[in-house]
Amino acid sequence: MKKKKRNYTVYFAGELFSLKHLIGNAWLAEAIYEKSHGRFRCVLPQDFAELRGRSRQAIRDTNLRALLECDLGLFNFDGADLDSGTVVEFMVAKFADIPSVLLRTDVRSAGDQRSEPWNLMASCFPRTTTAIVPGLFEYRGVLQRRQRRVDHALHLAGQHSSAAAQLVCERIASQCVRSFERVMSAEPVLPRHLREEAYQWLSLATGLRGKQKELRKELERHLERKVERDLL
Repeated sequence: MKKKKRNYTVYFAGELFSLKHLIGNAWLAEAIYEKSHGRFRCVLPQDFAELRGRSRQAIRDTNLRALLECDLGLFNFDGADLDSGTVVEFMVAKFADIPSVLLRTDVRSAGDQRSEPWNLMASCFPRTTTAIVPGLFEYRGVLQRRQRRVDHALHLAGQHSSAAAQLVCERIASQCVRSFERVMSAEPVLPRHLREEAYQWLSLATGLRGKQKELRKELERHLERKVERDLL
């Protein structure tokens, strides 16, 4: 009997402060699910229950707890300067030895290195791979090719741009899926004899609010699940 392929959750870290962020995050997350045939399901912080009116720590804790529960992490490293919240979430993921993909679609050069265009202090972490796609150049290339064979229906509806953007999004999603598969093949760096202590320390190191006994049990469940799924 053929063994059923496992599905994995991916914490989708990135900016969510404007409509273009929200649409882009949702679009890419759905494309990743489709291109992986449901193997990778992104968890979007923008879709979490209503957080308005809650304390800043409650919002932060909700995100960190969701991150620690997920199997993998996708971190959007766009911008002339990286989003500080995304960098914090990436660091917590590394403390938890979560396989991570750093995605950059920004065509601008930033930071102090050529191979990875961001601050070098965010590079060289284990169980981490990159997906660097010059989004603007990809978009323009697709748009030009589409304009050579004009679809009159699309032309009349004014949908050339959205159709090109969708195709680019699908290409980026495919690259993300390949990156997930690649980073999952990397061996864990967290030693077995330190797993329980490391995950107990995470709740203390991040200052998560709540009863310590309940937090400890919550992280123990996450750890057991990751071990059972061969992620740790």
